[in-house]
Amino acid sequence: MQDIGSCKIVKFEPCAEIDAALAEFAEEFFEVVEINYSDDGKEQLVGYMRSEASDSALPQTAKAWNVNLPPYSVETLQGRDWLADNVIKFAPVRVGDFCVYGIHESNVDTMGKIGIKVYAATAFGSEHQTTKGCLQAISDINSISGPQRKVLDVGTGSGILSLAAAKLWKDAEIVAVDIDNESVKVTKQNAIDNGVEKQIIAAYSDGYASAVVQKNAPYDVILANILARPLIAMAEDMAKNLKVGGYAVISGFIDEQVDWVIGEHEKYGLQLQKIYEGDNWRAALLKRI
Repeated sequence: MQDIGSCKIVKFEPCAEIDAALAEFAEEFFEVVEINYSDDGKEQLVGYMRSEASDSALPQTAKAWNVNLPPYSVETLQGRDWLADNVIKFAPVRVGDFCVYGIHESNVDTMGKIGIKVYAATAFGSEHQTTKGCLQAISDINSISGPQRKVLDVGTGSGILSLAAAKLWKDAEIVAVDIDNESVKVTKQNAIDNGVEKQIIAAYSDGYASAVVQKNAPYDVILANILARPLIAMAEDMAKNLKVGGYAVISGFIDEQVDWVIGEHEKYGLQLQKIYEGDNWRAALLKRI
C-alpha cells in the first residue's frame, strides 16, 4: 500500500541566481519550497510534493507557465508525516521589529527584537524575500500609526505574518485564512507555540469569501503575501474589506509586475505608500484613501 505521508523531493541544479519566473512557478506548484546556498555562493531551489503527484506534471505545468526548467533530480522521502519528520531548518531571520526562528533552535539571540518561533516545513519559506518585505511593512505600520486592532491575513501559509501582528499588537484580533488546510493546521499550532492562540482565528477560506472573514470585516490591516495574479483578482475585495485609512501589505510579485499589480489596486482606492525590494521580489505598503 502506498505511504500517503511520503513525498517527492525535486532538486534543481544550483545556479548563480534563481530565475524569478522559476521561483514564482515553484511557489505555486510545490507544496513546500526552500532555497539552499552552497559554499561557492550558488543557489539551489528545492521543491517538495506529495508522492501521489505525477512526475510528468512538473514539466507539463512549467511549459504552460512558459517557464524553462533547469536540470533536476527527483527522490522520494518516506514517512507517515514528512512535514513533521523533516523540518526544514533555517537560520534566524531578523528584519524590522522581528526575529523569526525555527523550532529546532534552542538558544536564539533575538538581539532585542520580537521572537517568532515557527514550524518551518510548511507553506512559504520563512527566509523568502517576500516574507521579509511584509515583516518590515508591519513594523512600518506600527511606526506610522501605532497599535492596530483588527487584522486579516489572506494566504497565511505557516502564519508568520499573523504571529508577527499578534506579538507586536497585543490587543489585536487576527483572522488568518488559507485555501490549504495543512497551512491552517500549522498556523494554529504556531499560534499555540508562540502563546498567541487567543488572538488568532485560523480558518479555511478561498480569499475573502468565507463567513469568518466577512463576520470580522472591515479590518484595520490586511496582509496578503501570495502571488501577482491572485492579488490582482482580489484587489477589489481587499478594498471592500479594509477600513478607510487602513493599511494593506501585499507581496509575492516581481519587479516587472510592480506597475501591473499596484495599478490594479489603485483602481479601488488603495494608494501606494512604499515599495520593499528583496532581490527581484517586491512587497508594497498601501493605504485605503
